[in-house]
Amino acid sequence: MMKKYVWSAFLICIIGFNTVYAVDIPFGKDGKIIYDMKAGTFDILSNGKVWLKTGFSTAKNGDAVLNAKQYIQRKYTTASFKDGYGVGKKHIVTSRQKGLPDFKQVFYTYSGKDYVVLEVEIYDKTKKLVSNGFVPLEGTLVVDGADQLRSLFSPFDNDTFISYDSKSLKETDEVYSAEVGVLYNEQSRFGYIVASIEQGIWKTGVHTLKNQDQSVAVQAIVGFTAKDITRDDMPHGSLEGHSIQSAKVMIGRFSDWRGGMDTYATHAKARQKRVVHEWKEPTPVAWNSWGAMQQDISYDRLVKVTDFFANDIQPLESGQSIYIDLDSYWDKLLKGGLEGDYSELRKFADYVKSKGLKPGAYWAPFVDWGFGGGANRRVEGTNYTYGDIWTKVQNGYHDLDGTRALDPTHPGTQQRLALVIGKLKECGFEMIKIDFLGHAAIEATQFADPAIKTGMQAYHLGMEYLVKQLDGQMLIYAAISPNIATAPYVHMRRIACDAFSSIKDTRYTLNSLTYGWWQTHLYDYMDGDHVVFKGATDTENTARIFSSVITGSVVLGDDFSQAGTWHNKTQKLFANQDIWPVIADGKSFVPVETDQYAARIFIKHDVGHTYIALFNYDEQAQSVVLSNEKLGLEKDAMYKLINLEDESIVYFSPDKPVRLDAKQAKLFKAQKI
Repeated sequence: MMKKYVWSAFLICIIGFNTVYAVDIPFGKDGKIIYDMKAGTFDILSNGKVWLKTGFSTAKNGDAVLNAKQYIQRKYTTASFKDGYGVGKKHIVTSRQKGLPDFKQVFYTYSGKDYVVLEVEIYDKTKKLVSNGFVPLEGTLVVDGADQLRSLFSPFDNDTFISYDSKSLKETDEVYSAEVGVLYNEQSRFGYIVASIEQGIWKTGVHTLKNQDQSVAVQAIVGFTAKDITRDDMPHGSLEGHSIQSAKVMIGRFSDWRGGMDTYATHAKARQKRVVHEWKEPTPVAWNSWGAMQQDISYDRLVKVTDFFANDIQPLESGQSIYIDLDSYWDKLLKGGLEGDYSELRKFADYVKSKGLKPGAYWAPFVDWGFGGGANRRVEGTNYTYGDIWTKVQNGYHDLDGTRALDPTHPGTQQRLALVIGKLKECGFEMIKIDFLGHAAIEATQFADPAIKTGMQAYHLGMEYLVKQLDGQMLIYAAISPNIATAPYVHMRRIACDAFSSIKDTRYTLNSLTYGWWQTHLYDYMDGDHVVFKGATDTENTARIFSSVITGSVVLGDDFSQAGTWHNKTQKLFANQDIWPVIADGKSFVPVETDQYAARIFIKHDVGHTYIALFNYDEQAQSVVLSNEKLGLEKDAMYKLINLEDESIVYFSPDKPVRLDAKQAKLFKAQKI
């Protein structure tokens, strides 16, 4: 039975404590938060119906867990606010009890926004507090049939070939997700979103658990670590002070969860402090050596690749230069190691620029690949040893991907970074691919900088230092990195882990686009990793290039220093000027359906154009049924689809599905008839 509340037509500003039993906090068009001032819990309603009941908050202080419900006295106040995203009111419920820190729950309601943002703060003016965790939201979602819902697992990063996973609550009871939690109905697209909009200090996890009564318990856990998600093998770092705040958490209910995720990403981006310089050039197109050449880098082979792109392909109508980007093993062009002779590398960069192209390089600034050689090796450009700069964790050191994490706050790590970046700048490089950045976000027993207490604080310090060293001279591309927190520091980010040529690579990449397309609002460009034609069929090659195009940018990866069919295929690709306008704005396509590992239908509504991409990942032909409603097209209008590969035309209707051969993809421009 719903509790009886004292309703008010006005916002009430409480001067004393416990003067009313409930506070009515409006938000958006018809939303309300009803805060029970006696119980310390709250319900959230929309259109008069409760959709989150008995919500409450907790916070850690040392070993103690403070619960808003355990407090006796409460006070409610309001204030106006303005931040990078918008304006609104913050509604503050302060709970007090003798012998305990003050416990504040701050509800931010933005003008015109149908969701709320919640933050928790603990405060004690006489005693120093210590906390490594909050649960700003714990409550129960009131849903119509939990078995009809899917819960989304969102990874913290794109390392170890991790994937997004949409789990039916018919098949699983609980899901832990990093930073973002989504419960949605695939058919109606209706959904709930609970997500952190701040990653400056805390890692956040979202936990959903199906109850026997078909409701769903939800928690937003600020200070979350899990070895298979955040990579940490120890608890989250602790903050100290008289006042400690949680991350801000968005709580929303949306008619289309995809629109909700677009809103979330836009809000998160507005809250971030942009550090990287503004990108004003066209969407990047690049070649990267890791696609096929890998460790076989040599100056002569790189010259042949450069000559192919300079002489043998048709220039793009948009006029942008192509980046010739060296990946790992570029140091084979050095003599004497990182402190040695860079003249051959400079010669390569000069040659690339002489051909009207742009040279790119690679660096993994926060890892030690040679840790097997021992702790006493001297760190290049410093008087420190590698043992000095390794990140210290509970079980010794953090090793992942065959490499060891370096403390991003340590002067030795920073001096080594400054040495390499300085040399690359002197050589004239205009792009850098930075990799294994997640190693810089690991929780540690201590950092060299005593002001840094958490992995995310260390990450931001290290990334700010890196961007400062680059000094606006390069396009910055992130490979393996945290999904959300990397956005202030780079122009371009790979959405998944390594991918090459097969239809399995395409499917793997598009899993991350299916459930992570919303990151297009965080970054200037997202990338589907290097497109490799070698070793796959023509249909797989087409699917692979289209998977890159719909992600937002193109990085090619074949070894053009050697003869092969990939030369002709790449020439044909550049000659097709119908495809390249699709990436002109650098923005991703959106999935049309998300009830499987990777969507088969994606759409993009550009200014004046609608593009539709279809994928068949199977070993046999498939027919894809399209509908105006699902595609967001005019309900009763007729459309023709112009195939951007060969300009053939397809007309679609529910009784006229589009056929795809085995492992085939098609990219269309839709035109209303």
